[in-house]
Amino acid sequence: MSEQESLTPLKLRPATLDDLDAIWAIESAVFASDAWNKSLLREELSADHRCYLVLESELGAVEGYGGLLLVGPEADVQTIAVTPAVRGTGQGRRLMLALIKEAAQHDATEMFLEVRADHPVPQALYTSLGFAEIGIRPRYYQPDGVDAIVMRLDLKETR
Repeated sequence: MSEQESLTPLKLRPATLDDLDAIWAIESAVFASDAWNKSLLREELSADHRCYLVLESELGAVEGYGGLLLVGPEADVQTIAVTPAVRGTGQGRRLMLALIKEAAQHDATEMFLEVRADHPVPQALYTSLGFAEIGIRPRYYQPDGVDAIVMRLDLKETR
């Protein structure tokens, strides 16, 4: 992303299957050994009860994405990532706020996510948005064997 382009706001829009290659590129770069495979991402983008959003530059480049599973009163963040080019610019927060809004609009009353125990930056973001730690999933992230911190947001309090 050029310096000029970084000054232009990113567009937030629903993801489509046309975004698969760009999402996969970010997924594999950001998550490395934890990355979902491309086939799973394709299924996620087209599955029922899912809501995926992308952040798109003025030139059409996907700079971030996030997705929810929405079932009844529960929403679960399936994945979220932004490119290194936009990291630290508030775009991850913006994407999370959009996912929270989507969950609330689908009448979810609570929202869950897992975050690697060794990733303090996203943990701090989620905490600042009102998520609270409710448990640990030991050795959840494989093959690294890193624990997952399970977090919950009461969406009734955000209305």
